[in-house]
Amino acid sequence: MTGRVHVPVEVPLLGDERHKNWAKVVEAVDSAKNSGWAYEGSFVATGGVQDLPAGSVLLVYGESGSRSNPRIVARAYTVNADATLTFEAEARGKAWARTLRDPIERRLDSSADTGLDLSPLSDEVLADELRGRGWRVEQP
Repeated sequence: MTGRVHVPVEVPLLGDERHKNWAKVVEAVDSAKNSGWAYEGSFVATGGVQDLPAGSVLLVYGESGSRSNPRIVARAYTVNADATLTFEAEARGKAWARTLRDPIERRLDSSADTGLDLSPLSDEVLADELRGRGWRVEQP
């Protein structure tokens, strides 16, 4: 997750906080697996603000209901540069991992192909944007 712009994002808490819930920044998907172990990446805390890489895929999992019969929900989001999340897909039930695998793989493939090209922007425009976001910018 280094070398990328990180933005403060409110990571949602799905389900009931008394049950299993987690979130992960997905960096790769193992297509040979149909379980949650197919998603490779770093875990982040749910229910609060976390600094996440812009353009990354966030997978959030949560359970509600009784312990003996949990209701599972999992959602995939894209982390936007403006510190918001874009909903990509949702799955419910025990087959959640396989259901989300293809949409997450497509999203990872599309983000790998496109990069944010800032080269047409002047240094002054970029510096003004950073100042507007509260960064201290020194002129060379």
